[in-house]
Amino acid sequence: MVNTFIEKTTQGWAPTHAKLAEMVLDESGTVPLSQRYRALFSLKNLNDDAAVEIISQSLGKKSDSELFKHEVAYCLGQMGNKVAIPALVEAMAEVSYHDMVRHEAAESLGAMSDLSVIPELEKYVNDACKPLAETCVIALEKIRYDHSAEAQLADPRPKDAVYASIDPAPATTSTKSVAELRSTLCDANVGLWKRYRAMFALRDIGTEEAVLALCEGMETDRTSALFRHEIGFIFGEMQHPASVPALARILANEKEDAMVRHEAAEALGSVATPEVNDILAKFIADPEPIVRDSCLVALDMFEHETSGEF
Repeated sequence: MVNTFIEKTTQGWAPTHAKLAEMVLDESGTVPLSQRYRALFSLKNLNDDAAVEIISQSLGKKSDSELFKHEVAYCLGQMGNKVAIPALVEAMAEVSYHDMVRHEAAESLGAMSDLSVIPELEKYVNDACKPLAETCVIALEKIRYDHSAEAQLADPRPKDAVYASIDPAPATTSTKSVAELRSTLCDANVGLWKRYRAMFALRDIGTEEAVLALCEGMETDRTSALFRHEIGFIFGEMQHPASVPALARILANEKEDAMVRHEAAEALGSVATPEVNDILAKFIADPEPIVRDSCLVALDMFEHETSGEF
């Protein structure tokens, strides 16, 4: 794969792609993680075949940071370019990868919503890796929904929608009552697909009441690290100060799954209220590499959010 990259750059890849590839692939092992993140999202914004090939190559680096590979997989799904499907299928199958990398690869296949990936996702619905198995179930539900009559009749997302991300599940439209949505969200007897739909509906409502309902779901759930981690991701999108106390408690909980603590850390960096810097600084030497790296990335996010540059 590295040789392929070198060959393509000599054949005339744009200098911008070549420079970003140098940072993302980091063959020297000397590029700070925060700079690799920025280069990765620059490639995501370029969103052409060359950018997808570079990012896909990064996903195949088995010795790389698990946190970075997870972010790479996420970007490929959001880009929506089917050129990335083989790399995502391979990452999903790679048992040496961290659970959250394999989960993110599966979720990205769901984001692309291509019917051809259904057999690949079906292979893992009963996998021993629970976050992967749960993600495959949700991704299959999403693909089937996207190709259903219900989806065709649903109101399209407005062009000025606050959140541009491709979500793993559509927000439920059956109710706008925060109390009802909270009840669904916090009910462990309800399937994850319905709980996810309630989760994204609460995000779209966006009030403090909705944020506190999401906090309750994240802190009281004991059934799924995947579920709790997705709420953390949503808090990073919402950037609502009311989420900070719950996120701080989750980050500090060493018994919590690393993928949940990681998402709490990055959400705190995105919220970027004054107390966040001190909260994150406590965990930059955390024994869990994913948490440690997430805090470093989050501190970089905090710096740029507060400087107005991010």
